[in-house]
Amino acid sequence: MFDRKSSVIPRSLRLSTLITALLAAGCREPGARAFVIVGAPVTAIVHVRVIDGTGIPAKDDQTVVLQDGRIRTVGYASTVTPSAGAQIIDGRGRTVIPGLVGMHEHLFYQAEESGVPAQAAFARLYLASGVTTIRTAGTVDFKGDLHIKQRIDSGDLPGPKVHVTGPYLNARTAAPDPEAIAREVESQADRGATSFKAYMSLRAPELKAAIETAHARGLRVTGHLCAVGFREAAAMGIDNLEHGLAVDTEFYWDKQPDVCPNQGATVDQLTRADIATDSGIHRTIADLVRHGVAVTSTLAVYESFTGDESAFDPRMPGVLTSWVRKVYDAKRPDWIDRETPRARMWAAMRTKEMQFERAFVAAAGQLLAGVDPTGWGGIVAGFGDQRELELLVEAGLTPEAAIQVATSNGADFLYESDHIGTIAATKQADLVLVRGNPSANISDVRNVEIVFKDGVGYDPAALIAATEGTVGRDDVRHFLRWPLNIIPITLIVVLLERLVLRRFRRRAFKPAVSAP
Repeated sequence: MFDRKSSVIPRSLRLSTLITALLAAGCREPGARAFVIVGAPVTAIVHVRVIDGTGIPAKDDQTVVLQDGRIRTVGYASTVTPSAGAQIIDGRGRTVIPGLVGMHEHLFYQAEESGVPAQAAFARLYLASGVTTIRTAGTVDFKGDLHIKQRIDSGDLPGPKVHVTGPYLNARTAAPDPEAIAREVESQADRGATSFKAYMSLRAPELKAAIETAHARGLRVTGHLCAVGFREAAAMGIDNLEHGLAVDTEFYWDKQPDVCPNQGATVDQLTRADIATDSGIHRTIADLVRHGVAVTSTLAVYESFTGDESAFDPRMPGVLTSWVRKVYDAKRPDWIDRETPRARMWAAMRTKEMQFERAFVAAAGQLLAGVDPTGWGGIVAGFGDQRELELLVEAGLTPEAAIQVATSNGADFLYESDHIGTIAATKQADLVLVRGNPSANISDVRNVEIVFKDGVGYDPAALIAATEGTVGRDDVRHFLRWPLNIIPITLIVVLLERLVLRRFRRRAFKPAVSAP
């Protein structure tokens, strides 16, 4: 006979509680406070080298005083005396730069054809690498990006300041439908997008509608274009163009209006262009500068196509989950051979892109910087931003100019230059303390010791350690986002228990049949 007072029901209830607790625990991320190593009301970094983000040469033996989340004073150590009680950080042998402002960032990892959400993991990697502000430049999980921004802003999770770009704007009908694109821009803005990403298939009438709708709300549009060329987009009033010359299809010999040609054919043709003498490229640069169109450099993602060993950061595979690591390991052999036609083409294109960006800067163009952790999956957030700085210097910029591109230029584009992007009194204390001297060796930007965001210092090593084996985890659990979406899972578990329990009871109460 079934004993209603037996431990079956309590044990079953304990099972549901355990499952719910495990699922909930799996959805939690380490809080921001766990990574704080400097939290004093007043902090002074003394005898430090300062690269201030304006492009001027570095200044040695400086003292930078932070108070209440802002930079209070910057000056020569001989003239600045920290107040009594300030936390003192010895900056000798070190350099402080502004927090990086990443302008082509994502909160997903491109493991396969579709992106893998990685919001919390990438937020930690950005901050650990000195990237204190990002623009997401497109998303595969708009709700998730808005959610992580809210948790970072509230102080719950560590990460950069996030400017959320809406989902990619693509053509969705056979004929152009500018009204539909305008509605999509309005909808994204209503949900919290502060910028928009026009993508490859978007045609001229649709792009124009997106730009006009965004501008009417005081918001900006960037584009990874293909069906529309750069000069045509500039004439429409686009604010920003991603990736540079490599995706400008206006130079393709068989370009048709509102049609995106094959990328490989376009790139192959551009590799034979002479940037120094090509009058068409010069006209494009002049048009972009005249219309005030910024260009975002993403040299690191291009480098990942070249097979160059320097493109592969040894820290990167360790942050991937086991299943994503398997995908990465399976793909990598196809991308590390520098002698394939594809690798040779992209190596040539990387060189042309560097020449284009150097010419654009020389013409007073506004160059921005970002990582774009997509492609085949060869780069990730933060680490790729550091590599981008190295590549800008390889392209011919001084280290100070490269840091300006990756800091104050981005801040200016985001209308945040009064708050971030340079090291100056009254600015928000978003700073990166690195060991070494990036003005002599730009690779020293990798030696991050402390990242300050609003005056709070975070431990980069701990942030990276907490991210080991986590990139790709959100793909399995994004539908479990804490706390609301855990409720359906709990209900399903309880219902399954009841079904099992009901069958158990029926068997327990079934009368015994006497033997004949």
